[in-house]
Amino acid sequence: MHLQKWFDRGKACPIAVSFGHHPSISIFAGIEVPQGVSEYNFLGAVVGERVPVVRGPVTGLPIPANSEVAIEGYIINEFRQEGPFGEYMGYYSGGATLSPIIKVEAIYFRNDPIMLGTASGKPPYDYSYFRCPLRAALIWDVLEKSGIPNVNGVWCHEAGYSRAFTVVSVKQSYAGHARQTGYVAAQSRAGALGGRYVVVVDDDIDPSNLNDVIWAMCTRTDPSSTIDIIKDTVGTHIDPMVQHEPSKDIREYTSSRAIIIAVKPFSRLIRGDFPITVSPRADVKQEVLRKWGNILGVSENLDSNS
Repeated sequence: MHLQKWFDRGKACPIAVSFGHHPSISIFAGIEVPQGVSEYNFLGAVVGERVPVVRGPVTGLPIPANSEVAIEGYIINEFRQEGPFGEYMGYYSGGATLSPIIKVEAIYFRNDPIMLGTASGKPPYDYSYFRCPLRAALIWDVLEKSGIPNVNGVWCHEAGYSRAFTVVSVKQSYAGHARQTGYVAAQSRAGALGGRYVVVVDDDIDPSNLNDVIWAMCTRTDPSSTIDIIKDTVGTHIDPMVQHEPSKDIREYTSSRAIIIAVKPFSRLIRGDFPITVSPRADVKQEVLRKWGNILGVSENLDSNS
């Protein structure tokens, strides 16, 4: 969006690119922090201290002070084909795309620079791990700011490269609560791009535990009535399911979403007539763990839902 604004004015877009900086900068530069918020400011708020930067002599843009290599220049309204690259979905799926050129005006570097980086592949991989909790936190934040009550937990699963399989746990408060939650999570800025499935579960389900989640999907859904499909929503050209067209702008790609409402029906929940989960009594469980926990590798301090 920034780039398009400069091109619409008939001007080149100033840019600073950093390499080999502190890993936290890569983490927050590549995730959807709230629109209009500086990634530097967001990172500083998370780590509890300001990010040291220097002002670029050419563009005036901030450059991380701990960069090993940095360049300054301008993105010009001229394009070249590049790719395909290995993408975070686990495929060389983006095809050859037209990308704008950076006219480099200055290069800054340390002697013998140390270059840190990550490599995408079939998930899970290195940066899918650190993005999962961050993306989950951002989606949780959006849900609460949207007025969704009683969100018990959010998790973006590693196998879904932090984007394609999101689970939200809620304590249902009213009819439609779970479905409302699923739609907001699926269409939030942090949860939309590259999304596939959003599963909403009850508060007795750990959203990070795939066994719990799949069990809820298998026992608390009726596929004919609890799976909603959102069509023609925000997509990406690196989706392996899309068909590439040479003349297609990368902003044109769309895809669908599935919202899976894997919760106890609210009317049965408030009446207390949904079947009780099979589970040993808490005192029996604690006694077994006291005697055999060291053999089972489980702590005896676990709660009754564990």
